[in-house]
Amino acid sequence: MAVAQTLAQKLIAAACGKPHVEVGEIVTCAVDLAMFHDSSGPRRLQPMLEQLGAPLWDKSKVVLVIDHYVPEVDDESRRIVRIARDWASAQQLPHVYDSVGICHVVLPQHGHLRPGMFCVGGDSHSPTGGAFGAYMFGIGSTEMLGVAVSGRIWVKVPQTLRMQWRNRLSAGVTAKDMMLHMIGRFGMNGGRYQAVEFCGEAVAALPMQERMTLSNMSAELGAQVGLVAPDAVTLDYLRSVGVADEIDVAHWQSDADAEALTHEFDAAELEPQVAAPHSPANTQGVSAFDDVAIQVAYIGACTGAKLADLRAAASVLHGQRVADGVQLVVAPASVRDRDQAASEGVLAVLEAAGAQFLATSCGACAGYGSQIPEGSTVISSTARNFKGRMGAQTAQVYLGSPYTVAASALRGRITDPREVLA
Repeated sequence: MAVAQTLAQKLIAAACGKPHVEVGEIVTCAVDLAMFHDSSGPRRLQPMLEQLGAPLWDKSKVVLVIDHYVPEVDDESRRIVRIARDWASAQQLPHVYDSVGICHVVLPQHGHLRPGMFCVGGDSHSPTGGAFGAYMFGIGSTEMLGVAVSGRIWVKVPQTLRMQWRNRLSAGVTAKDMMLHMIGRFGMNGGRYQAVEFCGEAVAALPMQERMTLSNMSAELGAQVGLVAPDAVTLDYLRSVGVADEIDVAHWQSDADAEALTHEFDAAELEPQVAAPHSPANTQGVSAFDDVAIQVAYIGACTGAKLADLRAAASVLHGQRVADGVQLVVAPASVRDRDQAASEGVLAVLEAAGAQFLATSCGACAGYGSQIPEGSTVISSTARNFKGRMGAQTAQVYLGSPYTVAASALRGRITDPREVLA
């Protein structure tokens, strides 16, 4: 007799070689892919591997992305990046992406993620992979060492929280707003060590890069993974990046009668959301902040500077200039998205509006090479606004969607983008 399983349970069961798994069960899973970057990877793994005298279990399943400390601006960053490059060369790693974008965006753009995979990443936002129907979560350096040597990791089967979004988002409202609303409602520990699955009409209507934002920011809910069941949108994206594998989309769905805790939302009623300093959980509707003047508008990070995000910002800024005294900073999430935005004229619109462009890297989101002045008030498309997160300890950072960031840059204060789009 078949046992009803959630998508999370099906993915774990496949990885541990069992027909089904139960919530709370501890199993050992085979890893299909391990991703790490210049900050989390070689500088920490290399000395531990040398001490053990152990080789990598399967170089074809390892992906290294150099994205955190590039472009190098000081001796320490040059040292960290040199370690990564030298180690990648010595190991003859086949999958190395150097200075071409943020790992969570680069990974799917090069066809590394597919439904049914079980993956780990050396970064807390690794759950981004869940947008493709893959079980992917972030781990620390010691856990990554175990994976790097054995290709296996234990996991406790989590409960599934089903976030059911009925109806569709209105113009100017995005997946970022959905996530900020959920984080504001449940808090940053609301999904602690659970699997969050996003579903419903609103989720099905989202393009792939918007789904990636949902899965990415499940980390801010405290969840281990954030999943979106694969469908035609998933397959179209995968084919566009060269994935030719046969994919059983019908299998990688939660069974209708699988046990999960369901929360209901109405996408049509959602207004743009803003998180106040210093937590993504400090979220309210944008109208609560319309008297907050800003000096910096930052469009960057894996949650806020993909091609879809750049297009959103350009739709707000087209033919206009940012307010006097506002610095608009744009750091595209990948070279591929930057180049596509350039070919579409999107970057020209942003430049004409007064944007200053930074490298396609983590940049100010991780507090590296920060353009954020001390004491400034910032509206940012990043995922986190912890104190000092963007480098400046005294900055007051608010979070919003790229639409909201662009609209706020135009008005010089936090602004509902729907006012501008109308």
